[in-house]
Amino acid sequence: MTRLLHFAVVCILRNNGGMPLLQIRDLPEHLHRKLVSEAAREHRSLSQQAIAVLAKGLEVEADPRARRRRVLDEIKRLNLSGGKRLLDPVKLIREDRNR
Repeated sequence: MTRLLHFAVVCILRNNGGMPLLQIRDLPEHLHRKLVSEAAREHRSLSQQAIAVLAKGLEVEADPRARRRRVLDEIKRLNLSGGKRLLDPVKLIREDRNR
């Protein structure tokens, strides 16, 4: 299987109805080389580096930790437990294993 075909299959499988998928055709070789070298320098995957570069160019936040904090804060704000104390997941797993 060619690298490009493998990449396409992996992208399709990873997407699985989740986050949007972007495929870039005819990417100039010099841009690809630069993106690969920056990804290596930043200890990122090629996809992560492409997202970082796009976010910087579009002047939007790309910090995944900040996004996770916002999502967790929103979940806390929603108070999904309805004020009830939630059961201990460790206790539930132990009970299930003992059955």
